[in-house]
Amino acid sequence: MELDLSQGAVSRHIRELEGYLGIRLFDRIRQRVALTEAGKHYLSQIEKPLDDLAMATYRAEAFSDGTVVNIAVVPAFATRWLLPRLPAFQKRNPEIMVHITARQRPVDFEREPFDAALVYDPPSWPGTTAHHLMDADMVAVCSPRLNEKGAIKRPADIMKFPLLHKMSRPNRWSEWMTGAGATLSECSIKGVAYPQLVNLADAAIAGLGIAILPRNLFAQEFSDKRLLLVGSDFHDSKISYFLMVPKTRDGSGAVRAFTQWLIAEAQNRPMSTEVRL
Repeated sequence: MELDLSQGAVSRHIRELEGYLGIRLFDRIRQRVALTEAGKHYLSQIEKPLDDLAMATYRAEAFSDGTVVNIAVVPAFATRWLLPRLPAFQKRNPEIMVHITARQRPVDFEREPFDAALVYDPPSWPGTTAHHLMDADMVAVCSPRLNEKGAIKRPADIMKFPLLHKMSRPNRWSEWMTGAGATLSECSIKGVAYPQLVNLADAAIAGLGIAILPRNLFAQEFSDKRLLLVGSDFHDSKISYFLMVPKTRDGSGAVRAFTQWLIAEAQNRPMSTEVRL
């Protein structure tokens, strides 16, 4: 963090802080300074609150700027779909800055300075407008070598292999197998859980088990034959992606421009007339 202070001013502030606390935070050794044990403990306690304060200030300033869009995005969609396409938006709208926060947990628009949230299968959010972007097939996948002998011929055969789970959706395999017509007695759901879909994909590619992934986000892995569909005709499961915009931000020209571009990009439509700020 740049403080825009001279070395003398920094030293003066440190002395004032040490006087206020009644402890020595730094040892002065010739031309160098080093944290004391008390200083190290104090730093460990205040570092996160200071970082949080800096981030809150940064976001609050961006929230008040009519040319900034703060958006929370589920991580896999952010890295695998949105970020590769974002340069096209910025070329078209160079005056708008998009701030992306990878976010798994729900957004509280009343307490957090987000202009929109890109989520899948959202609950009913009062005070928001839901823009449907796309549907994604949820498919069972594994590395080619894991099923190289074609052992998976029916849903219950999947249970012969380790299963890979997403931590935030521990019931997904149970739901998927039930939808595929397998009885619960055949579905002893076990396996390793990972925090993100990209972790599931990496684990599946490494041959650690079978994962359930949105097919459109991992098209390259299928094309490169690093991932293989498992029983694609067992069950047709989908999730839907939405852009949620609080009604308090509907009037922002930057938010409208981003929303219009995102919907057109997701649905592969030509852009309509330009939204002006």
